[in-house]
Amino acid sequence: MVQMHVKHGDESQFLFNTTVDVPVETVIQQVAAIYNGRLKVDRICSEISELADHGTTLPPNMQGLTDEQLVDLKLKDEWEERCVPSGGAVFKKDEIGRRNGHAPNDKMKEVLTKTMEEAKALISKKQAQANVCVTMEMVKEALDQLKGAGMIVYPMGLPPHDPIRMEFENQEDLSGTQASLQVIPEEECQLWWAAKELQRGKKLLDYLGKNDKTKIVVKIQKRGQGAPAREPLVSEEQQKQMMMHYYRRQEELKKLDEAEDDSHLNSDWSDRQALKRQFQGLTNIKWGPR
Repeated sequence: MVQMHVKHGDESQFLFNTTVDVPVETVIQQVAAIYNGRLKVDRICSEISELADHGTTLPPNMQGLTDEQLVDLKLKDEWEERCVPSGGAVFKKDEIGRRNGHAPNDKMKEVLTKTMEEAKALISKKQAQANVCVTMEMVKEALDQLKGAGMIVYPMGLPPHDPIRMEFENQEDLSGTQASLQVIPEEECQLWWAAKELQRGKKLLDYLGKNDKTKIVVKIQKRGQGAPAREPLVSEEQQKQMMMHYYRRQEELKKLDEAEDDSHLNSDWSDRQALKRQFQGLTNIKWGPR
């Protein structure tokens, strides 16, 4: 198996297994699907955290308005009574006015929080450090876990305008958001290795040869961004080790310099001519008047 360490910029993303016989286009489709799927899981987890704290999202025409403005405009959240969390709601006002404030109780909140942590761990970047390859099945499992937790806490479902439901139904609108800049559509996706773009229409063996036991670092990015920066010759960990070794060597040299004291050369016991002068009676000679 060819093991790919997928990075975006200098940031590690995940490990991916494939073979040299696979067309580059297939690899791009699979890698892009996992990459974008992980982003979807992160977005849902972020929204579930808000759901656990402040309840479901208000309709778009009510978001950001104060209570007085809602009364003046005679606006009412029709989904508030339909989408009640299991075990009843606990009111926790959303200060930014995006959610209705009818949050799940502590028990249901714990269900959401625990599931969210498990889903994030499943597709975490730490999996690469543990030498675990992320697959599309793992991404789907994380999404299923989150969807199941949502159904447990909100058996009647979430409002159709809630971003969590829209994410699950693949109807999310990311236009104008920071999240839209992170997503890389499959048709715009490029993979780079060793300063070369892996071209569609070719196979991996055209770049890697027939050796199927290979580990490479590939970088994913959108088309039109040019070649990504090359991988440094020395990793960050290796650089730290080199700096520590250089520092220890400097300290050793300092100690050697301090120990290089030649004051003993003026001592009697170090005088090579002392014995000769003693036999010749030339010791303890004093010059001057008696």
